[in-house]
Amino acid sequence: MGIWIFLALVVAIVFWGISIYNGLVKLRQRFKNAFAQIDVQLKRRYDLIPNLVEAVKGYLAHERQTLESVIAARGNALNASQKAAAAPGDAAAMQGLAQAESQLGGALGRLMVLFEAYPDLKANQNVLQVQEELTSTENKIAFARQGYNDSVMEYNTKRESFPDTIFAGMFGFREATLLEATESAEERRAPKVSFK
Repeated sequence: MGIWIFLALVVAIVFWGISIYNGLVKLRQRFKNAFAQIDVQLKRRYDLIPNLVEAVKGYLAHERQTLESVIAARGNALNASQKAAAAPGDAAAMQGLAQAESQLGGALGRLMVLFEAYPDLKANQNVLQVQEELTSTENKIAFARQGYNDSVMEYNTKRESFPDTIFAGMFGFREATLLEATESAEERRAPKVSFK
């Protein structure tokens, strides 16, 4: 009789361990999927930026340095996004993406400030359409980033909770990193743009 109780206890512990392991896998997949949603929106933005640059190129011919910085920042952000997509949650990949996105945001902000000096540019329908699409995409990125960070927080909380932390360590469930903004308070201030 004692052996049956012992076997039942072992089976219960095994199923409990399987349940913890499967829960960690589910949460890891959830944050990877959440990052994929960010990646989709980032790619959309990266595709829109050349359209914006092309639309303003004629107006801002003497502002070549600003246009080139936008193009270079887009390329860096695209590369960082691809690295992050290959390893969602990896600290170095998330840090690299956050920094590249910060640089891209700064370059785009400088471009938008230049629009103030060009009334014809502010009235150009192509430019306005691309700006509207970029704004919409930025909002989608913000929501996707929030979903990703929520998923990472849930995963990390489970991963660090007892007794899950024992299984997480045994099976190589590493801590996932949040996707946070890296800009300073000065950079976080939105550029003032008026289209009057």
